[in-house]
Amino acid sequence: MSSLQDYVQFSVGDHVVYPLQGVGVIKRVEERIFRGAQTLYYVIYLDISDMTVMIPVDKSDEMGIRAIVPQEEAQAAIDTISSKYEPMPVDWKARYQMNVDLLRQGSIASIAKVVQALYHRSKIKELPVQERKLYDNALRLLIDETAYSMDRDKKEIELLVFSRLEK
Repeated sequence: MSSLQDYVQFSVGDHVVYPLQGVGVIKRVEERIFRGAQTLYYVIYLDISDMTVMIPVDKSDEMGIRAIVPQEEAQAAIDTISSKYEPMPVDWKARYQMNVDLLRQGSIASIAKVVQALYHRSKIKELPVQERKLYDNALRLLIDETAYSMDRDKKEIELLVFSRLEK
């Protein structure tokens, strides 16, 4: 019989990525009774939204909770945003859905792809409000995770991101 502790991948103090929400830090791992069963939860504090969330440990994989990527992977994601980008569908609803799906994947590479595509799209034509929010969210996610991964200041990473986008 496996114990609840067998599912715990992260420890208190670990920084994790919660797709669509941002970078958070594990504050506690605690047991609660949910629907009559003992359930283990990660208590994650998300600095960017000043919010604390509880994620069932056994659901964390399917919710996309993951560790901060290694420095090389963060650098690779930043490098890709200066590469040639794929043109996006002209229909904004199709484009929006495509970008939401990419963000849901939760990888730093897919987040960078969304930032790149929407940045270049915004240079052609002003983004609709929902797309603008999506772009802002993706940009914040990319900057946050990269800053943690590379142990650098967010402002410095933001300047790096924009210098790469302008290439």
